[in-house]
Amino acid sequence: MAVMRILAALITAASVLWSVSQPARSEVTPAEQGGARPGDGNHFSPLDQLTPANASHLKLYAAFPTGSRGAHSGAPLVMGNMLVVLTPFPHVLYALDLRKAKPEVAWRYEPASRGMAAGLTCCGTGGPVSYGNHLYFNTVDGRTIALDPASGAVLWDVQAADPALGETLTGAPVIARGQVVLGNAGDDFGARGWITARSATTGAALWKHYSTGPDAEVGIGPGFAPPYPTDRAVDRGITTWPPSAWQHGGGGVSGPILWDASAGLLFHGTGHPAPWNPDQRNGDNRWTSGLFARDVTTGEARWFVPVNPHDLYALGSTSALLLVERDWRGGPAPLLIHPDGNGHVYVLDRRTGKVLSAEPFIPVNATKGFDLAAGALVRDPAKAIRSGATTRGICPARPGATGAGAAYSPRTGLLYIPVRRACMDMEARDTTFMPGTAFTGGNLRLSPAPGLSAGALVGWDIAAGHAVWEQAEPLPVEGGALATAGGLVFYGTTDGFFKALDAGNGVELWHFRGSSGIVGQPISYLGPDGRQYVAVLAGLGGVPGSASGREIDMRDATAANGQAQALRALPPRADGGGMLYIFALP
Repeated sequence: MAVMRILAALITAASVLWSVSQPARSEVTPAEQGGARPGDGNHFSPLDQLTPANASHLKLYAAFPTGSRGAHSGAPLVMGNMLVVLTPFPHVLYALDLRKAKPEVAWRYEPASRGMAAGLTCCGTGGPVSYGNHLYFNTVDGRTIALDPASGAVLWDVQAADPALGETLTGAPVIARGQVVLGNAGDDFGARGWITARSATTGAALWKHYSTGPDAEVGIGPGFAPPYPTDRAVDRGITTWPPSAWQHGGGGVSGPILWDASAGLLFHGTGHPAPWNPDQRNGDNRWTSGLFARDVTTGEARWFVPVNPHDLYALGSTSALLLVERDWRGGPAPLLIHPDGNGHVYVLDRRTGKVLSAEPFIPVNATKGFDLAAGALVRDPAKAIRSGATTRGICPARPGATGAGAAYSPRTGLLYIPVRRACMDMEARDTTFMPGTAFTGGNLRLSPAPGLSAGALVGWDIAAGHAVWEQAEPLPVEGGALATAGGLVFYGTTDGFFKALDAGNGVELWHFRGSSGIVGQPISYLGPDGRQYVAVLAGLGGVPGSASGREIDMRDATAANGQAQALRALPPRADGGGMLYIFALP
């Protein structure tokens, strides 16, 4: 801890290490930063200076070492003439001034931290967000903090989650109608999932609803209209569990939370039920492993769709969500797109929650298809999980078939999905709940899916329900994708490459080799000089970080919940520290 503080102080004192000479900048503040529209999850930039014709000329514009190790899994934020970066836990927030000839650290903020939270999460946290004259971020140890972006002064600071209960905050907050909306993580510790809203100006609590328990606590009332009749019964958050098991049943809201301003609705997924062993939680385990629509003002549930009911493989449903406006088989429709960890791309009517399509984007054998009338997967009994037995060759494997944020381009009409392709053997075992300790109940052994690369970026035709192209990768693709109006898609790889592909056909146009693996979300922005830039954070943590540092025995197929075997192709890291990379045309 002390070494990291000294390093960060040296970085601040010496300004920023900028690796490339840079042109003078104008003092004009752009009215449009060129980032993705807040809240829709589409990771699409309207900037079009970078195109397939000139992408091969991209150069490293600057490199900023964060001074931190661990998973740099969030996205940088451009706010006016500031670029803001949040490091992994224990966090440091840097604000970089983009107006300088050599951009400098304008200020840095390091919140106090509770070291016990470090063992509760593997994979970093979401990035900062802005609203008005406030800057917001979550900390892994459960705090939500608002700062003055001009100075870094604290405006308010609240303890929203309790690490003593296994709760952490790993997702970015979302700003909706003057509220800061956030959800907890902690499924693997039996933490009861919840989503809450706080005042954006004061941090005061406004509402909170849970993913398990009685209807009143879940936010289910007269306005709840699930699209499938099974969920119209009373208190299914209790009756679909063994007695009292819902009280430590998981269902965290650790993934993206989206909001549709025109409909006044929030959309979010819920995490897997706890424990992994399904024999200890007989029933459908509502309202875990599914998708919710909620009223933005009250948090009251409007509909719920079970994606992985009685989740056998601890996949959850907190992967990417996207709000898409496009024609759907004869007319315009507001869609919710969800590439799930179970290997299917869900297309839903977001007004009602009805599933319109659910086609597999990778080879799947845990299920035999999707019943559209019932809105449910058809399971393969041969892949069932039972206590004391090992089920072999389950595809896809935990933690799921998708990496971080998928992207959608209205210019191409394609969805870009970061993909993991692995299968697993799973042995269920009995476990006992103790607050703040692991509550899993399973042994896993992963291996690459037969005959396929371990990862890929897939260009997916939503309407046709099939892949148009794919870019194969030797390792699972853990980070997010970014599509741009110029016809490019950017993404990073676990072995440290940052790539630009032609968004229409998937042809690789350019790549850069970084010093560490990339699990972050790329962004593109318009600088004060009127040029388009692309930025991404590099830095591995969790199992990939341990594997690249050879901190686990890569020969042990059961190491790191079975993931070691799937990461054997990961080269030893050159540098375990985090780095912000910024690219532009010369």
